[in-house]
Amino acid sequence: MQPVKQEIFIVGGTGYIGKRFISQLLERGHPVTALVRKGSENKVPKGARVVIGNPFDANNFTGSIPPNAVFVQLLGVAHPSPKKAASFISIDLASAKSSAEAAGRARISHIIYISVAMEPSSVMQAYQEVRRQGERLFRETNIPYTYIRPWYVLGPGHYWPIILLPFYAIATLIPSLQKKARAFGLVTIKQVLNTLINAAEKIPQEIQIVEIAGIRKSVLQR
Repeated sequence: MQPVKQEIFIVGGTGYIGKRFISQLLERGHPVTALVRKGSENKVPKGARVVIGNPFDANNFTGSIPPNAVFVQLLGVAHPSPKKAASFISIDLASAKSSAEAAGRARISHIIYISVAMEPSSVMQAYQEVRRQGERLFRETNIPYTYIRPWYVLGPGHYWPIILLPFYAIATLIPSLQKKARAFGLVTIKQVLNTLINAAEKIPQEIQIVEIAGIRKSVLQR
């Protein structure tokens, strides 16, 4: 069965994941609308409809969301690290708040949000807390949603954690470390894109949370 050509509205479509996601959606025949800030128009893959607006002001872009669209929230701080805690609040959380407000007003069918693995982390607590609040904001819209929870996404320019793979392998053999090793496992950009596309093309369930194990198993349906 061919997937439905679903209208997709994306906030954060010019970043590491967003540009690749838009390109694949267009290849699969989906109409895509990308909200971008002024000056970033040329970063959007050709073929997508571009809306120039302020992602931190719901009033600025609610009217640009196509009816019954899938709303995808990808905007966030690049290369998250513990030193960027203030930016997580001013960018990630502020954007999630305005997106949840806009999604709640628009007649959309489904929200997809890239969150983060929620096993407690001693170094990324601020990031996890902001993503936890983002999940709450989207949940309170009462719109069917999918949360995708990776930890670190391997891909071009993001390969350094590969050196940790032997340590992950050893940790999975030690009972006291197994849970953490699995909770903070690495996934690839391809696996995340497969997960996003599968979520966008399926009839939305009321609640769907895709953890690392599910991301790794995601196979793109043709």
